[in-house]
Amino acid sequence: MKYIIIIPDGMADEGIEKLGGKTPLEYAHTPFMDSLASAGKTGMVRTIPRGMSPGSDIANLSVMGYDPAKYHSGRSPLEAVSLGLDLAADDMVFRCNLVTLSGEKAYREKTMLDHGAGEIASEDSKTLIDYIKTGLETDSIHFYPGVSYRNIMVWSGGPGSMKLIPPHDILEKKIMPYLPSGQGSDTIMELMEESADMLTPHPLNRSRIDEGNRPANSIWLWGQGRRPFLDDFYRKYGVRGSVISAVDLIRGIGICAGLEVIEVEGITGTIDTNMAGKAKAAVDGLLSGKDFVFVHIEAPDECSHQGSLEEKIRSIELIDKEVVGNVRKIMDGSGQDYRMMVLPDHPTPLGIRTHSGDPVPFVIYDSRAPQDPGSNREAAFSEAYASTTGMVIEKGHKLADHFFEKD
Repeated sequence: MKYIIIIPDGMADEGIEKLGGKTPLEYAHTPFMDSLASAGKTGMVRTIPRGMSPGSDIANLSVMGYDPAKYHSGRSPLEAVSLGLDLAADDMVFRCNLVTLSGEKAYREKTMLDHGAGEIASEDSKTLIDYIKTGLETDSIHFYPGVSYRNIMVWSGGPGSMKLIPPHDILEKKIMPYLPSGQGSDTIMELMEESADMLTPHPLNRSRIDEGNRPANSIWLWGQGRRPFLDDFYRKYGVRGSVISAVDLIRGIGICAGLEVIEVEGITGTIDTNMAGKAKAAVDGLLSGKDFVFVHIEAPDECSHQGSLEEKIRSIELIDKEVVGNVRKIMDGSGQDYRMMVLPDHPTPLGIRTHSGDPVPFVIYDSRAPQDPGSNREAAFSEAYASTTGMVIEKGHKLADHFFEKD
């Protein structure tokens, strides 16, 4: 038996007036996901436990079967693991976004314009992080370049009780009410302010502006936590598997769980990612001996953060055709029994341009026992249809038990 989980990050949404009250998922042309719904089981699952922040770290831990209340230690340590950083027990790890802030002279008066500095390329990001190191690193504070705007800061012995707000939660808002607070926040604030002084006049940012791109004119620190520990996935579910993602966070969860990270050329974390390449790598892994593959596609989430309805719909249609469709076609022709589950990790409604903790739709298809599509003609993979089936999983981490037939 082969197991496949496909995560279109942030795909779930709310009804949009421009779409006649439909969500982007309902509106998009998704014949392959709809066929899974007509021949499989569909329902709703709460991937964000009540009272917890709707972060991708919490949501994807849930989807992989790890109770966030027990295993969550912060987002950034998972990303640091993906980068190969050797963390000490007392290291406090932070996500270090390169962001675009408005041009007011006083830092506290600025507005968050872009949480990723226009999806800055990794090589440009590395140039700026290396420059930041020359002025901001100390014996206890170190910076590490990551993928695109997603970088890491490690503070040895740093406190963990401060309140830090994700930059994608405050797009187009004045940053004043969302600045760091709590123990250690003065240091964080000083680093962010000094980074703006260093980055604003940097020649790379001047070139970006001249080319019509947004400058990466500040760092923004958030998502802190200490070294994570996850139970081994093979011991938990009896399958050996892989993770495919452009996002360090997802790769880090996989590494901590004992899963292999499959490298795919041309994956970016945006709508321009190599979706067909992800699908091919997934089935190649399964047909060469792996039992399980976790395929994560960031594009719908980024489209929502950018407030682009048209691009979000297009990203969903691309995922349906190039990932879900290709994987199913190849697996159907392989002679292998398989179970496939598709679900967003969390909603990212275009109306708020950030994550929410509402339940998301899921569909599970089992090649051994498909339902007759003719008996389920109205089935479609959407928030609306999934809410009518009566199948609701309140504790998100229990969905994996059901998928891997361990419940």
